[in-house]
Amino acid sequence: MIEIPSDLPAEIVPLSWLIGVWEGTGVIDYTAGDAHYEGEFAQRVSFSHDGGPYLNYAATATTTTALGVTQSLAAETGFWRLSIVQEQADPGPALLPAAATRAPRTAEDIEKLRNTDDAFDIEASIVRSDGVSELYIGQVAGPRVDLATDAVVRTQGAKDYAAATRMYGLVDQHLLWAWDIAALGRSLASHASARLAKVQ
Repeated sequence: MIEIPSDLPAEIVPLSWLIGVWEGTGVIDYTAGDAHYEGEFAQRVSFSHDGGPYLNYAATATTTTALGVTQSLAAETGFWRLSIVQEQADPGPALLPAAATRAPRTAEDIEKLRNTDDAFDIEASIVRSDGVSELYIGQVAGPRVDLATDAVVRTQGAKDYAAATRMYGLVDQHLLWAWDIAALGRSLASHASARLAKVQ
């Protein structure tokens, strides 16, 4: 059963089942050219809110080498939100305050945002420690999220990475996810997946 905290902004209620700290393990299985990458990793994922109309996202993944040394694979941080056109009553861009006022959005206001699939359009911006920034668009339908990159930006020294899709779902009280990538000269293909349990 999904319990929705009573103090959430209406804008993040459709994503509220993600809130918490999740830990578990996953597998990598990806081939690019002559190189094949496979193995297990441990992951910690956090979705939190600070009162704004979005979720804060953070994730770290590590692996253990054959010599028993823990090695960082990646760290990510970002924001997940419903796709809502910003108005004068919303702050921004940057540090600019809202230019108008309005009452907080209600559950009824959010229900009007359902798309033709009876889901909510969402966007997620994720920055990774490997020099890649991704803007995802997709949708949340009940306890399932489907995302695909709309834009990818890489630093000058980052490895080739062109596109990705991610799927998250709540199954038997566990957060399951799968991540497909187009990287290192290969077109979009399965890359990693994990099963995480809520620890907080």
